[in-house]
Amino acid sequence: MPSLATLKQTALAPSLGAPEADALMSASGVRVADKRVRGRGAGLNMSGRFEVTTREVFDDGWSSLEELAPFKTEVQVEKPRTVITRNQSPDLSFDRSINPYRGCEHGCVYCFARPTHAYMGLSAGVDFEARLFAKPDAPRLLERELSKPGYKVQPIAIGTNTDPYQPVEKQWRIMRQLLEVLEAAGHPVGIVTKSALVMRDIDILSRMASKGLARVALSVTTLDRKLARTMEPRAATPERRLEAMRALSEAGIPVSVMAAPVIPGLNDHELERILDSAKAAGADAAGYVMLRLPIEVSPLFRDWLLRHYPDRYRHVMSLVRSMRGGKDYDAEFSKRMRGTGPYAWQIARRFELTAKRLGLNMRKAPLRTDHFVAPNGEGVQLSLL
Repeated sequence: MPSLATLKQTALAPSLGAPEADALMSASGVRVADKRVRGRGAGLNMSGRFEVTTREVFDDGWSSLEELAPFKTEVQVEKPRTVITRNQSPDLSFDRSINPYRGCEHGCVYCFARPTHAYMGLSAGVDFEARLFAKPDAPRLLERELSKPGYKVQPIAIGTNTDPYQPVEKQWRIMRQLLEVLEAAGHPVGIVTKSALVMRDIDILSRMASKGLARVALSVTTLDRKLARTMEPRAATPERRLEAMRALSEAGIPVSVMAAPVIPGLNDHELERILDSAKAAGADAAGYVMLRLPIEVSPLFRDWLLRHYPDRYRHVMSLVRSMRGGKDYDAEFSKRMRGTGPYAWQIARRFELTAKRLGLNMRKAPLRTDHFVAPNGEGVQLSLL
């Protein structure tokens, strides 16, 4: 018997374009049984785009699919040669970042980082949430890179790809060790997270903030707990994120709120409430990012939307495409974060007016770089001179 989601797809197919209807129907071939992905964001686990073979789920009549166990989170050790990643993107306010983990257990269905799992031969779907990679050598490598002659200090961003405070950080504690290295070196850091676990490191962050070396941004997608649970199944609840903002602010740590992503027809009506709530919790700055659906993320999001909000599917995707030149996504610099067109303009004006009314982004002091002292610890490579 076809699944409920497949029946919904079939019912909607006549009103969709042929390519899209075909794509949605083919997605059912890689959909994972609900009981196997309970607590996960993605419902698909399609093959990575670099693989020479593809896989398709089907029932051969022997009930073999029912015998498969639920996905469990697995963590493998990754041993990179360097830990600081550089970028030259004009859309970003930083030129270097660190990612302690590859993949993210939070399971946010819209996560733009999902396609990076393809480089590991894995799926951007459930694999991204369940098959993680940790970098326990990251603190040592960071210490070594900061000690190199000619290193020029600029703020390091952490959490811009996958969340450094995702659940596995409780056991691995890589993020805390990175902060210890940065504090010892007097190096500035900006953190983005949607986890209340950041409160664990208030002791380090408050000391760094007192010297102008730290700022934290909390991502708040929605204040609707039910929507958050469906869309970001293993992330902190909206209430806990606001609680984290308040705790950080009271500890003297500058806090920003990221209303991200803004999803038209789903959470866009909450923009003002999110900024109001964040301001009340102590945030002094704010930003927003429109929904981004690159490569594999688009079918994952569309499948999720069809399963959970089928009545809004056409409206949401129509608005998304109105901002992306008729496509699901436009990766062009200066457009990918905000979109274009009347709808994108309206969101930008609403954000600007609300931020101005609340006094956000008025006194955002830059992080300082004059406290930096090159490390000289165990992880530092000694000179041959």
